Amino acid sequence: MTVNISEVVQRIGSDLANNTYTLGELVTFAEREGLSLSRLVVAEAMAKEGKTYEEILSAVMAEFKHNLAALEVGMTWGRSFLLGTVGSDLASLGDRAVIDDSLINRAVVSTLATEVGNHEIGLRPCAGTGDSCPYTGLIKALQQEGFSEEQVGLAAALILKVGSIFRAGKRTTGCNMEGFGAGAAGTAAVLTDLRGGTPQQVARAIVLALSPTIGVPCTPRVMVSGLCATHIGGAILIGNLASNLILRTSLPLDVDVDVMIAMAAKVHTQAAPVITAINLAYLEPFFRKNPDVESFVHEDIRKMETEEASRIRQQAREEVRALLAGSHPLSQVLGDVVVGGSSIAVGSPTNMARIGHFLTSGTITKITVDLTTDLFVRRAINMPAILMAALTGAKTDDMEMYRKVLTLPEIKSVEVKVNKVDVPEVQQIRIEATETGSWIDARNRGGGRVAIVAAEPSREAALEVAAKLGIQVVD
Repeated sequence: MTVNISEVVQRIGSDLANNTYTLGELVTFAEREGLSLSRLVVAEAMAKEGKTYEEILSAVMAEFKHNLAALEVGMTWGRSFLLGTVGSDLASLGDRAVIDDSLINRAVVSTLATEVGNHEIGLRPCAGTGDSCPYTGLIKALQQEGFSEEQVGLAAALILKVGSIFRAGKRTTGCNMEGFGAGAAGTAAVLTDLRGGTPQQVARAIVLALSPTIGVPCTPRVMVSGLCATHIGGAILIGNLASNLILRTSLPLDVDVDVMIAMAAKVHTQAAPVITAINLAYLEPFFRKNPDVESFVHEDIRKMETEEASRIRQQAREEVRALLAGSHPLSQVLGDVVVGGSSIAVGSPTNMARIGHFLTSGTITKITVDLTTDLFVRRAINMPAILMAALTGAKTDDMEMYRKVLTLPEIKSVEVKVNKVDVPEVQQIRIEATETGSWIDARNRGGGRVAIVAAEPSREAALEVAAKLGIQVVD
C-alpha cells in the first residue's frame, strides 16, 4: 500500500515541526507511518519549512547545483594539486574502471572527480568539503543510472539529513566526521533506502558503515598528494558494503544509530589532538607547500622543517626495520576508509579574516595571522584565502581571487606574518590600518563556521558583521 505523504504531514506535521527528533527517533516514526526513511525526512522538512513535497525535492537538488558543476570540472579539465587528473583518468576507462558494478563504479569515479573539482572551483561544504565529494558523486551516479527525478531527490534529501548531523558534530580535524565517516554513513543510508530497505535497516547500515571510520584522521590526507583518494572513494565502497551486508545477510547488529553517531562525535573531539600530533610528526615532510606563502615564514623555521624531514625519514626506516626484524618468515606470515580543499583548514580561517576586513577602515598596512599547529602546516592552502579575505573581503568561493591574491600589487605594500600557536583550534588575525584596525580571536570549526572568543573593537561588533555577511558563528 502506498502511503500518502501529504496525509502524514497533516496528521503528525505539528509534532514534526515543533520538536527536534534524532535519527533513531525518525526511524521509529517512519516505521510506524509505513514510510521509507527518505520520505519521512522529506515529510519532516515539509512540516518545518512549510513547503510542498515537490518544493522540498527541488530545493535539496538545488543545493547540489554548484557541486555537480565542480564534478564536471573534475571529469574534464580539472587538475588537483593533490590528486592530479584522477577524475578524468578514471572516466576515460569506462563504467568498470574501479569495480565491476556500474552504479558503484560511477559513484567512486564521480566522487574523486568532485574532489578534483573542489581544488579548482571549490565546493559547498557540509561537515567539510570531504563529505560533499561522496554525496555529490553518489547523486551523479544515480542520475547516470537512470533513477527517476523523484528517487534522486529523495536520495538527496536523506543524504543531506545524515550530513546535517555530522556538520554539527565536526569540531576539529578528522575524516571520521567528514569525508570518510559522514560519506560512508550517507552512502549506506541512501543505497539501503533505494534498495527497498526498511527504516531500521537504513539505520543499521549507517551504524555498520561508521564502524571502520571511528577516529580516522584527515590532516595528512588534505596536504599530502594522493592519500585522500582512498578516504573519499572508500566512503562509497564502505557504504555500499554496509548496505549489502544489512540487506543480504543475517549479520547481527544491535548498536543504536544515535549511540553510534554520538560516540563517533565524542571520539572525534578526544582522539583528534593525539592522532593529529603523530600524523604531523611523520607526514609533515610530505606536505605540499606554496613557495609564495613560504616567503612569509621565518628562514629559521623553514630550515628546521627541512632538517626534521630528513630526521623523520631516517627514524621511520629504523622503526620499520625493527618491525621487520620481529616478523615471521614469509611462509608463516599469517597467524592464528572547501576551494583550497578543506572547509575547516580554509573556510573557517577565511571567514574569520572576512569579519576582520569589515571591522577595518583605511589602508591596510600589516596582517598578522596566528594558526594552531594543524592549520599552520596547511598554510599553503589557507593563507591565500585568509589574505584575500583580509585585504578585499573576498568570500570563500572566490577562486579567481584565491589564485591571484599573492601576486596583487596591494600585497606588496602590506607586511604579512604567519605564526604557529601550540593551542588546539586557535586561529587569530590582526589587521593594522591607517584608520581603524581589527583583531579576531577565534576557534576553528568545520563547514566554514567560526567560533569567536574575543575581538577588537569588540566581540559584539564582530558578531554583528558576521550576521550581516551570513557567516555562521558557533560555540
